Amino acid sequence: MSDIEPLAVHVVDDDEAVRASLQFLLESAGLTVCTHASAEAFLACAGQAAVGCVLTDVRMPGLGGLELQERLHTAGHTFPVIVMSGHGDVPTAVRALKDGALDFLEKPFDDDQLLAAIRKALSAGAAARAAAAAAAAAAHRLAALTPREREVLAGLVAGQGSKAIALDLGTSPRTVEVHRTRVMAKLQVRSLPELVRLVAAAQAAAAPQDA
Repeated sequence: MSDIEPLAVHVVDDDEAVRASLQFLLESAGLTVCTHASAEAFLACAGQAAVGCVLTDVRMPGLGGLELQERLHTAGHTFPVIVMSGHGDVPTAVRALKDGALDFLEKPFDDDQLLAAIRKALSAGAAARAAAAAAAAAAHRLAALTPREREVLAGLVAGQGSKAIALDLGTSPRTVEVHRTRVMAKLQVRSLPELVRLVAAAQAAAAPQDA
């Protein structure tokens, strides 16, 4: 968890008693909790909401939990979502998980089961944010390469040796080695596998997300 701001569990449920009960349970476990009476209320503040995860009921007046999950995804928010339902059924659970929910809990659920799911969601969210930050840093480093360094990099990532790259670029293996050294220095990597992982991370960050 962040040393600057604790991760929050955003509880979204139209039942005030359920919100109060969940808040008491989660805060008793040392978690930071924010409650929201509707999906619309949470969506209105999601852009400024504390990072963490979302625990939402599947059936609510207006937007339900599955619609909330879809709206968050469409808006580019990365909160891991746990869907809970008092009317759980297989098709609903399948849809929730297929659409990206981290877990589906049927009421009444065991407290330990809920806490385990929430801690898993918070950890998954933290890992995703760390990966996104690393990918952004990788993309920033790649942007500093010259056009020729990018050509050499493409050859290296494709598994080509210096002689093959030099032949493709119409230059000497010695010149390719010089460019390779500069590429490694600019990208702050010390081995070819590390270089490949950095490029893959940057490409993943640039790839369009599924709708």
